[in-house]
Parts: sequence; structure tokens; C-alpha cells
Amino acid sequence: MDPQAYAPENSDERLIWCAITGTYLFWLLGAMYVVAPVIAWVLLLRLIKRLLLKQQTYVISNTQLFWIAAMMLMLLALVVAHLTEGLGLAKLVKSSIGWAKGWALLAIFPLIGSLNIRPQIIYRAACIVCKHTLILLPIFVLAWILKLPSTLYTSPLSIIGGPGPEFFSVSLYELDPGSGVPRWRLFTPWAPALGMMGNLFFIFATQEQSKRFRFYGFSGSLCMILLSQSRLALVCYVLLIGFFMFIRWHRSPWLYFAASPALLLLGLTGYSVLEKVEQSIDAFKNARAGSTRVRQELANIALERWANEAVVWGHGIVERGPHLVEYMPIGSHHTWYGLLFVKGIVGAIALASAMIVTLISLLRYIFSNAISAVAIAIILQIFLYTFGENLEILAYLFWPGLVIVGIALKQNKSASNTN
Repeated sequence: MDPQAYAPENSDERLIWCAITGTYLFWLLGAMYVVAPVIAWVLLLRLIKRLLLKQQTYVISNTQLFWIAAMMLMLLALVVAHLTEGLGLAKLVKSSIGWAKGWALLAIFPLIGSLNIRPQIIYRAACIVCKHTLILLPIFVLAWILKLPSTLYTSPLSIIGGPGPEFFSVSLYELDPGSGVPRWRLFTPWAPALGMMGNLFFIFATQEQSKRFRFYGFSGSLCMILLSQSRLALVCYVLLIGFFMFIRWHRSPWLYFAASPALLLLGLTGYSVLEKVEQSIDAFKNARAGSTRVRQELANIALERWANEAVVWGHGIVERGPHLVEYMPIGSHHTWYGLLFVKGIVGAIALASAMIVTLISLLRYIFSNAISAVAIAIILQIFLYTFGENLEILAYLFWPGLVIVGIALKQNKSASNTN
């Protein structure tokens, strides 16, 4: 493909391109947490301006609008919970700003997919970030070998407020508190989040047309996953490989010839296989027993307090946990428990329904439209990470995936209108 095909053709593409390819520059400035919300709201205002003042038309699917309704329901739950719990106006304003920088992005970026943004721009930009990762990797490893300070500095931008200083700090490496083994988080706030981005960039790399940049994408994304030492990232990586293999060879009779005896063998040895799976799961958990224990205790506290104190609308805000969970916020490390605790059953239903509707909308075109398969992979990855991360906190990182989902929904809407 002509290299010029990857040059941004309009201001929207240019903004997306610079935001992704400038990842490490923004990381050095401690501005990663700031960039995504700014881009989201700027492009949203542009879209509204063009619709209202310039009478431009954009293809917007019902699913994109459903995401907006779901995230507005999140805001309603936030307001009602603050009023019910008597948290005061100051906390309501602060939480609303947090919603605008978190949950709102899950609706805005898919809507931005309706702008004139080509998916290959995002694929190539992600592969460039992977290339930068490979170039900088020796520096990060040497920093650990030479025992340099793990965190160089925290950006002054932290004054604007955020989930924590780690979102604005420049870290070369970190040591696992349980084992003392080095882990790297690079441009993310913690190592498992790097694993999440590695998987997202792997999805993008599968669609890259250039062999050279595809190599950068595959190599760089795998390095991110390995450097993060995240168990969830490894599981997600294997599942994504299986997903794209199935998409590529689903028409091949050899796939079914190979699957039939494999399934028969699995049926004959099912009990022993289940035992091995259980042993693997136990070993998987014991690999970081301390982390597993804290996560489980956080989940137990979140569920107990949600069920007994605020079932419908939640508590409105996160609360610091006890010493038992190392003072981590209640409901952290898990989207669903966090939603139930903060926004109640209303918030959980809002997110779950949006994800289900999106998956159903995309499944119809999974084999006929390549970007639909990519969007499904992204939704499946995001769903998998709801069990290990809080989505709203990391939306500022995986937003390019949300734009791809929006582009897929737009293309499917156009295809259905044509038919």
C-alpha cells in the first residue's frame, strides 16, 4: 500500500494520529491522563458543531446512541447516589468531572468513529508506538540493572486531579512487592494495564498491511505483555490468537477435520482434563498469591456493602479499604464490583447492556466485514478485563479501540442502509 495512504487526510485524523504516535512524548510530560479526555471532548464538540451549524451528515448507528444513553444513566446514578448519601455539592461536582474523564469516554469515542477517520491510521499509529517500545526497551531494562530510581518524577499536571500520582509519574520500572521481581508499566499507571495495551496493539497489528510495521506491532505488543508479567494479559493474548485463527480459517474444512477428533478426545478424557485445568488455575492464582488474596477480599467487601447498604444506586464514590486489603479502594481491580459499590445495580446494568447490544450488532458482520471482527475482538478483550481492571480509570489508554468499535458500527449501519 502507498505510504501516503497512512498520512492523515483531515484535522480529525491528524489529531488521532498525533495523540497515538506521541504516546511516549506525552508520557515524558506526564500528560497521558490529560490527552484522551481533551481529544474526546474536542472531537465531540466538532461533531456537534458540524451537525448543527454546517448541516453536515454523519452515519450514526443506534448502538452508538445506546452507549450515550447508558453512560448518561451512569451519570444519573452518580447524582442520585450523591444526593441519597448526602455527600454534598463539592463531591458531586468532583465526581461529575471524574465521570467526564472516565465513563463518558466509553460513549464519546465510539461516537467519534462516525467522523471521517480511517481505521488503518489507528493501526499504523499503534504499530509505531510498538516500534518506539522496542527502541526504548533497552533503556528500561538497563535502568533496573543499574538500580536507577524506579520513578524519575511526577508531572506538575497532577495538580488537575486524578485517580493517583501514578497516572502522572514517569516510571522506568517497578518491583513486585511480593516477589521482588522487576515489572515494567512504561506509559501506563501499573503493569497489568500495560498488558492490556499490549493486547490491544496486538489486535491492531493483525490488521496492519505492511510486513515491516506488522513485525513492529507483533514484537512490541508481545514485549508489553511479557514485561507486564500480567496473568490476565497472557490469557487474553492466547484467546485473541485463537479468535483470529478462527476468523481467518473458519471456511477451511481442515479446521473442522482437526476439531472433530479433538472434541471427541476431549469428551473421552474430559474428567482428567478438568482436573488439569483446576490445577492450572490454582497454580495461576498462586503465582501471585498475595495479589489474588487482596483482590478476593476487595470483592467480598464491595459485594457485602453493596448488598447491605446501597443496592440500586450505589454509594456514589469510592472508599478506601481497610488494612486487610492494604488500604486499596473498595471495588478496585474489578469493574463489576466497583460499579455495584459506586453506582449500584443501575450502573452494572448500564454497562452490561451496552456491551451486549454492541456485540449483537457486530456479530452479524463478523465474517463479511474485517473491521467488525476487529471490533468484536476489542469488545471481548474489554469484557475480559472488566474482571481485573476498572474500565473507567483506564479509558484514557484504550480509547483507540473504542474509536475502531465506532467505525465498525458506522460501516455496518451504512451497509444495512445500502441493502
